[in-house]
Amino acid sequence: MLELISGGEAALHRAREVVAAATRSTPLGSVRLLAPIPQPPRNVMCVGWNYLEHFEEGQGRRGQVDEMPEYPTFFTKLPTTVIGPQQEVQLDPRISTKLDYEVELALVIGRSGRDIPPERAMEYIFGYTIVNDVSVRDVQRRHGQQWFRGKSMDTHCPMGPWIVTADEVPDPHALRLSCAVNGETKQDSSTQYMVFQIPRLIQELSLGTTLVPGDVVLTGTPPGVGFARTPPEYLQAGDVMELSIESIGTLTNPVVTYTG
Repeated sequence: MLELISGGEAALHRAREVVAAATRSTPLGSVRLLAPIPQPPRNVMCVGWNYLEHFEEGQGRRGQVDEMPEYPTFFTKLPTTVIGPQQEVQLDPRISTKLDYEVELALVIGRSGRDIPPERAMEYIFGYTIVNDVSVRDVQRRHGQQWFRGKSMDTHCPMGPWIVTADEVPDPHALRLSCAVNGETKQDSSTQYMVFQIPRLIQELSLGTTLVPGDVVLTGTPPGVGFARTPPEYLQAGDVMELSIESIGTLTNPVVTYTG
């Protein structure tokens, strides 16, 4: 996939020709899907507090700032967090039992670029996928409010079920996104409510920093996460998460207890 993305429009055109010329197909149900980018070239880039209601639901619960920041809040997840559809998300009770879900639209960078102006930002997107920003909430907050540790444990970045190319998503700011746990809807919103839209995110991330093909950027989660519920609802072994985004599909992952 990284070679295809790096190959640009010519590689994508060739791939479409191969598909169009195929004389037979393999049923989707007979194969095991991997994450579309099993090993991202760098840390997965993430945006926090990009839906106002999600920001507000956490006020008074995590010692955050009182007002929505003027600039996007960024953090990263290690490449080793990435897993694919149906793979198991690990809950390690020796570390924490405060495991939480977050449905997010993720974009995949298709071209190298630095200091990208917002009016050209969409040109740098190869496509979109779904990512579950699984978070260990107490670990997330115990390191001086630096979220990296609580966001970067193995298996805590389910990705998939595939990448939909940018031409198939005319308006990424008008997509319904939802998360269900054991069939019960927990998050249900739309990307139209992003505070910082995608061109602004790309502009800020590329300021003095080169983005490269295959970079994955999460765009934030809407309200409804477990820690902000009354009482809090954390994931348990045996739970099944189903994350859906309009025009992309559904990403499903079970939760299991890590035994070492």
